Amino acid sequence: MNTTLNKIASILAFIIGGMAIFAGGKVLLGNDPGYYVINWLPVYNYTVGILTVFITAILIWINSRLAKTVAIGTFSLHAFVMLILQTAYQNVVAPDSIRAMTVRLIVWAIILTLMFFQQRKNKTA
Repeated sequence: MNTTLNKIASILAFIIGGMAIFAGGKVLLGNDPGYYVINWLPVYNYTVGILTVFITAILIWINSRLAKTVAIGTFSLHAFVMLILQTAYQNVVAPDSIRAMTVRLIVWAIILTLMFFQQRKNKTA
């Protein structure tokens, strides 16, 4: 079974998770980004980054039957947080936070697309 697209998806998940760990971790360690930070957002970024790097990326890499479910869950969670930021926090959320969440959503859409095409490719093989 060929899993090239899943490997690419896993690498993307690892990278985007690592970026979330780095960004969230810096703020949690006291690095002031120069704008108002919603207190729960760095915790969210760091936690989801850790889960992505150490669980989701690995499940995608090994082509686990749970990989697609976890990837959809991760995308959905990011979409839900974006919805919260755009509604409840629209007047206080930093533009950098919106940009970062937008990038996450785009990357996760790409990851899910790669996984979908890999699944279709495997079914036809």
